[in-house]
Amino acid sequence: MSAGPTIVALVPARAGSRRVPGKNVRPLAGHPLIAYTIAAARASGIFDAVVVSTDSPAYAALARHYGAEAPFLRPAALAGATSPDIGWVRHALAALAERGRRYDCFAILRPTSPFRTAATIRRAWAEFRAEQGVDSLRAVEPVAQHPGKMWIVRGRRMLPLLPFAPDGVPWHSRQYQDLPAVHVQNASLEIAWARVALEGGSIAGEVVMPFHTEGLEGFDINTPRDWWYAEHLIASGEARLPEVGRPPLFLEDVAAEPAGEGGA
Repeated sequence: MSAGPTIVALVPARAGSRRVPGKNVRPLAGHPLIAYTIAAARASGIFDAVVVSTDSPAYAALARHYGAEAPFLRPAALAGATSPDIGWVRHALAALAERGRRYDCFAILRPTSPFRTAATIRRAWAEFRAEQGVDSLRAVEPVAQHPGKMWIVRGRRMLPLLPFAPDGVPWHSRQYQDLPAVHVQNASLEIAWARVALEGGSIAGEVVMPFHTEGLEGFDINTPRDWWYAEHLIASGEARLPEVGRPPLFLEDVAAEPAGEGGA
């Protein structure tokens, strides 16, 4: 690990996923999904600690098996389907600080991006460190469906989402090649200074820089179809998962145990 700002990886893994039940620990290619994010984080070599934030003692045990720490459980109030990220991030940073562990920066690595690699993480960290005057970095990719072609439907009438263009020709009447480049955030990673979350009201702050993901780095599993497609990509050889290097362990094999310090 090079000298410079300290950074902790925060891996969110609440137990209440609805669209794909239990997706954070659902088996994928021989390991629970969360194992690949922990493996990539550890292999990147940039983190002072890899910490899983979960409300489940069983998920915490899985995290420790795969080499992360789970030194606390997330309160139920911060683990709902609509709970904002700022709540659990602040909780994690504060819980670590209570143990005498303070970090300059944090990265959010969500288990639902299994094709994010150690190299992806290293590239993002290098770009973040090289940029001056930013609060955070967020992964983005070009949009698949351009907002210039989108409409708001009100009864029997439609209004363009983006009604104004500089030369009077509506965006919705232009060729795709003539539309301005627009990017959408994906869930593969975020990096920010710890002060942004602890002192402000968001995990991003005011000045956000882009991190352009490549290929499948930003692929995110949110629906059963996404899960099917991830399995297809792996089976066809179109995508590779990070090497885990630990024996498989699944939720049904884990006896719930109290949260405690885990190996890094």
